[in-house]
Amino acid sequence: MKYTIVIQWSNEDKCFVVFLPEFEDVMQPVTHGETHQEAFNNAQEVLELLVESSV
Repeated sequence: MKYTIVIQWSNEDKCFVVFLPEFEDVMQPVTHGETHQEAFNNAQEVLELLVESSV
């Protein structure tokens, strides 16, 4: 299954924040990172946890 990962720079937080639109019932943003790659890696970890917990 494919999921959308939205990564945006936050001037307020001074980091990249991650949103997962398919999981609107989960607090958003779900994670963050100092670099785009770190934010993406963190997003993948969160997605794995969310998918595992929904089964």
